[in-house]
Amino acid sequence: MSIIVTDAGFAPDAFQGVWFDLAADVDLDALGDQLTGTDAIRVGFDTFADGRGFTLAARLRAMGFAGRLRAKGHVLADQYAMARRAGFDEVEIDDALAARQPVEHWLARANWQGHDYRARLRRSVA
Repeated sequence: MSIIVTDAGFAPDAFQGVWFDLAADVDLDALGDQLTGTDAIRVGFDTFADGRGFTLAARLRAMGFAGRLRAKGHVLADQYAMARRAGFDEVEIDDALAARQPVEHWLARANWQGHDYRARLRRSVA
């Protein structure tokens, strides 16, 4: 079973639409117009040490994708703020990861805009 992590904590997967699944190493240029009309994209993370999915999310947003963007797989609570800043709306984890990193771990990073080092730098300059 999958658990969805949002800024509000853990939730069941209530999305009823169709996902376009992408691997973190996909070449977006090679996809051409396959993403046209897509409302939801899920990016797979095979390991927490592979940051290509974050770059992929940022590129999708920069290309104008405005639909639901979900990270799926091995994303840790410590990476939640980075996932949100990269453009992900939510993270999908399995029960085992949720047991090792309970909701409190994720909620501690839910203020992803306030914990951004760039925001702290801007405040210190002002």
